[in-house]
Amino acid sequence: MSKQIRIKKGLDLKIVGAADKKVESLDLKNYALKPTDFHGLFPKLMVRVGDKVKAGSPVFYDKYRDNIIFTSPVSGTITDVIRGEKRKMLEIRIEADGSDAYEQFKQADPKTLSKEEVVEQMLKSGVWPLIRQRPYNVIANPEDNPKAIFITAFDSAPLAADMDFLLEGKEKEFQAGLDALNMVSDAKIHLNLGPNSKAPALTNAKGVEINHFSGPHPAGNVGIQIHHIDPINKGEIVWTMSAADVATIGKVFLEGRYIPTKRIALAGSEIKNPQYYDVLAGAEMAGILKGQLAGDNVRIISGNVLTGTKVELSGYLSYYDHTITVIPEGDYYSFFGWLIPSPKKYSFYRTAFSWLTPNKYYKPDTNLNGGERAFVFTGHLEKVFPMDIYPIPLMKSILVEDIDQMEQLGIYEVDEEDFALCEYISISKINMQDIVRKGLDMMRKEMS
Repeated sequence: MSKQIRIKKGLDLKIVGAADKKVESLDLKNYALKPTDFHGLFPKLMVRVGDKVKAGSPVFYDKYRDNIIFTSPVSGTITDVIRGEKRKMLEIRIEADGSDAYEQFKQADPKTLSKEEVVEQMLKSGVWPLIRQRPYNVIANPEDNPKAIFITAFDSAPLAADMDFLLEGKEKEFQAGLDALNMVSDAKIHLNLGPNSKAPALTNAKGVEINHFSGPHPAGNVGIQIHHIDPINKGEIVWTMSAADVATIGKVFLEGRYIPTKRIALAGSEIKNPQYYDVLAGAEMAGILKGQLAGDNVRIISGNVLTGTKVELSGYLSYYDHTITVIPEGDYYSFFGWLIPSPKKYSFYRTAFSWLTPNKYYKPDTNLNGGERAFVFTGHLEKVFPMDIYPIPLMKSILVEDIDQMEQLGIYEVDEEDFALCEYISISKINMQDIVRKGLDMMRKEMS
């Protein structure tokens, strides 16, 4: 039965630079697959520098799950393999040749195929990694039987892409993706809509249970949605994905080709003309941002300002992101800091005048305004954390590596993004998202 859920705890950050709903297609030259986008992955290369690939050709696979394959988004040439410390694989760079050559897969309605055929096509074409599992937020195992599949159809993060706009004109692809998921698993599919979700692809979706969420961020986080509909207990598995990625899966079946076109929102106060672009997955930042940066001293973020990844202008769009945000770099020292009131500053606490102008939009930068301090129980974190979980005790149980305590405090239900707002308002200045990831990796290792 459909549910109407109102999230009361949270915080909507009002930031200048939302993307206008106009779109431009970009035909770029350089792309990259980044193994670092996938938690717990041990990549093994299937190509060498100089090899020619087609769109959909295998590039690397997971060493410990060799059926999880990652394929090229374009036809072209492997130009470089970038490695970091201890030869950790960071990027596989591909230069497009403009030939639009594709690996051919079976073109068929997923409902006419067997479960095995659907899974095989998703694995070979490279779209399976779009499905992630909770707990641990890692790529789902096709051999698992999840208790439910959660698809989030809106993003409540600051300056995030409008999912309705991303799915415009993709009704057939989206439904084909849902049909494929229904063939892969007999688990109930929860399609979670936001307060403004009106796209026909979403409202007319078949084979799903539609739930409606409203309230401040993080209402759009899939972890919050799971918590309020069907919480995860020890030993249970839930699959999650974005509604935009469901359409990518459907396209593989409808066209028999891997065409990972993404509509991304280019947003932020340091963008001259915030708008949307249609690009392929793994596109180069330099091409997307050409002529758009309002200054030189900026932070480029693949994703949103709370959970995104810092990238250089020479970097590439991350695999799961549909937003690029650019804000001022905060590499300066503010004399007396917060002791001097300023109408340009926003504060969750009443250390600035922002509480007098609740509808004002701000131009934040990356300055932390202080160094790390001890965790203090103030009761404020719970105001932006809409789960029946105590955030600071969970953090401390992870830091002392108390496995039993982590389980009791709800580690299986959370992911890094669920603590982004806590990290933002915390007076401790401690990176809570990194701590949560450490805890999840610890639990995954313990349970394996």
